[in-house]
Amino acid sequence: MRRIDTDKAPKPGGHYAQGVSQSGFVFVSGQLPIVPATGEKIKGSIEEQTQQVLENVLAVVEAAGSDKSRILKTTVYVSDIDLWDRVNDVYAAFFGLYRPARAVVPVKELHHGFQIEIEAIASID
Repeated sequence: MRRIDTDKAPKPGGHYAQGVSQSGFVFVSGQLPIVPATGEKIKGSIEEQTQQVLENVLAVVEAAGSDKSRILKTTVYVSDIDLWDRVNDVYAAFFGLYRPARAVVPVKELHHGFQIEIEAIASID
């Protein structure tokens, strides 16, 4: 197993890695809407939060030597399922015609009062 670290995604706030790779896959830990360069917590619209989270996921994927087109599966945690259409619009624009497998999990609340968190699995080979 190889640990994935990049300064282009938020530093872990606990006992976990941004991602790990093993056997041709990278497993990206749940990413929150935090700007990596400044540590700013994005508390704006769900669209802004979703965009930042997707950029953070992609940064870890790229640090592992992969890219957006090799993201196989995402799990999206959203604090209010009524926001889903707005999340999905940003998600669809981010991925374009490419459609990884996905699960959406409504949750009561997320760390720091964020509205969204996304984890991912991508292939490296």
